[in-house]
Amino acid sequence: MPVPPQRSLLRVDHSLPSPAEYLAADEALLDQCENGLDAEILAFWEPREPFVVVGYANKIAREVNLAACEKAGIPVFRRCSGGGTVVQLPGGLNYGLILRITEDGPLHSITSANSYIMEKNRSALATLLPQTSTSDKITVRGHTDLCLGNLKFAGNSQRRRKHYLLFHGTFLLDCNLKLVGELLQMPSLEPDYRANRAHEEFVTNLKLPAPAIKSALAQVWHADTPFENPPLESIRTLAREKYSIPAWNQKF
Repeated sequence: MPVPPQRSLLRVDHSLPSPAEYLAADEALLDQCENGLDAEILAFWEPREPFVVVGYANKIAREVNLAACEKAGIPVFRRCSGGGTVVQLPGGLNYGLILRITEDGPLHSITSANSYIMEKNRSALATLLPQTSTSDKITVRGHTDLCLGNLKFAGNSQRRRKHYLLFHGTFLLDCNLKLVGELLQMPSLEPDYRANRAHEEFVTNLKLPAPAIKSALAQVWHADTPFENPPLESIRTLAREKYSIPAWNQKF
């Protein structure tokens, strides 16, 4: 399948006041492109406090240890894309790609988009590590996980519209991973390579600084143009009317 010439992407580093606005930002950027912005975007944000995010179709009671979250005062949100449940933690880094879908390009289907984007991200991060042994090698496992050996440090998911897709994920860099096992149940669905391992036996920190990850991804995606006017009003509206309300976050 032909790979289109690489265009320059717009880059935005979000600094927003709430988890709801960070989650809204990905959808607002997707909407902006779908509604006529002739651009592709790479966005970054870093959580300042712990919170849980379920995939769009996840059932909260099945995936989340609600009693532990309530005891610790940790909120639970729902994102607009599929995939499993994650704990957002200080020391993590989130990215979002808004990319144009073409009929003859590598993003034309869910499967091909997964393969294309994950390989580009893998190759970008591989330049930051020595790759001297199997345990140091960055691999793509389970379609949308990035791993060191068989330990996961990043999960990813996508949402597709007619002309654009959102592909986003979370990198564990220097997080308190003990909280993952405390706040989440064992997942209802898991990739084969997980082999029923508990959270603390399955995830790991990449132990690289966030600026290095940002730089590597920006380079591989040619995201060298600052996005001067992100849709802040749309972000605030989506956060207020969707991502902050129980009708959305507790819908399943």
